[in-house]
Amino acid sequence: MKIIARNIKDTEKLGKIIAGCIDKGTVICLDGELGAGKTALTRFIAREFGVKENIVSPTFTIIKEYEGKLPFYHMDVYRIDSEDDMYDLGYDEYIYSEGVTVIEWADLIKGILPEERIDIRIKRIDDDKREISIEGKGLIFEKLARELNNENTFD
Repeated sequence: MKIIARNIKDTEKLGKIIAGCIDKGTVICLDGELGAGKTALTRFIAREFGVKENIVSPTFTIIKEYEGKLPFYHMDVYRIDSEDDMYDLGYDEYIYSEGVTVIEWADLIKGILPEERIDIRIKRIDDDKREISIEGKGLIFEKLARELNNENTFD
């Protein structure tokens, strides 16, 4: 499924829709070039999910934990050297927890990602416009796909 976000308000709307669908154990994988909007989308999802703190990219800390409706984990694996390094950070304790996990640069660890997840790829078209591709597997993804199919604002 592809969505064209014409501006930051469209990205915010997408974040709200995603936040309305996620539940404990949800894993959202974000990919796209630097500046594509991965952290912005994460911020919108988190805000709608009840996170009060400002979300910033955890590039140097790798993992940041927040409290929302459920625990909200934000990972940036850009600086990870190998998938094995993720286990040293307690990766599986986050992924298989009662929380929600958002992973930026997820393609770098695709070999250890759970099968049931939401994959979002953001492609920068210009300063404002983004092409957002969404794929996935599992009940949460199916719920999200239904919601997005019912939403006609992204045409």
